[in-house]
Amino acid sequence: LVHALLYHCAGTLSGIGGVERPGIVHRLDRETSGLIVVAKTDAAHRGLAAQFAERVLHKQYLALVSGVPRLLSGVVEQPIARDPRHRHRMSVQEEGRHAKTDWILEEKFEKLNVCLFRVEIHTGRTHQIRVHMKHLGHPILGDRTYGWRPDDRLLAPERVMLHAERLKFTHPITEAEVSLAAPIPSDFTALMDSLRKK
Repeated sequence: LVHALLYHCAGTLSGIGGVERPGIVHRLDRETSGLIVVAKTDAAHRGLAAQFAERVLHKQYLALVSGVPRLLSGVVEQPIARDPRHRHRMSVQEEGRHAKTDWILEEKFEKLNVCLFRVEIHTGRTHQIRVHMKHLGHPILGDRTYGWRPDDRLLAPERVMLHAERLKFTHPITEAEVSLAAPIPSDFTALMDSLRKK
C-alpha cells in the first residue's frame, strides 16, 4: 500500500508516519479488509490523528461471528492489555486500557450457529474488536488467534472475517464532514452467500 501511495502521490505524502508508513494515519490488522485513512500533508495528518485520539471519528465494521446471541445489540466495555502468557495477542484485563465496542445483530444464520454483527468502536485498542468478540463468546470466523474453531458445515475462511466498512470524520483542513464506505470484499460476500443458501 505504501509503495502504491508513494507512486500515486509523487512524494507529496505526509512524512509524520516515517519512512515505513508515510501518510498513514491509522492501521488495520493484517487480515482485516476495508477503509484506511491516508494524509497528504503534515497538517492533515496532525488533524486526523487528533480526531482519532479524541475519539470523535465514527468507525463501523462488519464481522461474521460464531454463535447467535440472545440480544439484538449490546455494548462491551472492558479494558484491554497484552496477554501475559501469549505476547502476540491481547486480552481483557483489569489493569488494561479502557476499550468500548458497540454491536448490533444484522443477520443471523441459526442453523449454522453464525451471525453478522455491525460493530462500532469508540476506542482504538490493538485487536479491540477481536478481543471483545472473544470476550462475548462470539469469536470472529477465521480468527484462530482469538478462539475461532473450524466447523465442518462451513467453508473455512482464509482470513479473519472483519471488514472496516464505514468511516465518518471532519476534514482537517476544510472542516467539511467526510463520510466514506468500502464495498464488502468478494471473499466476505461469497461466505455470506454460502451461509444464506445453507
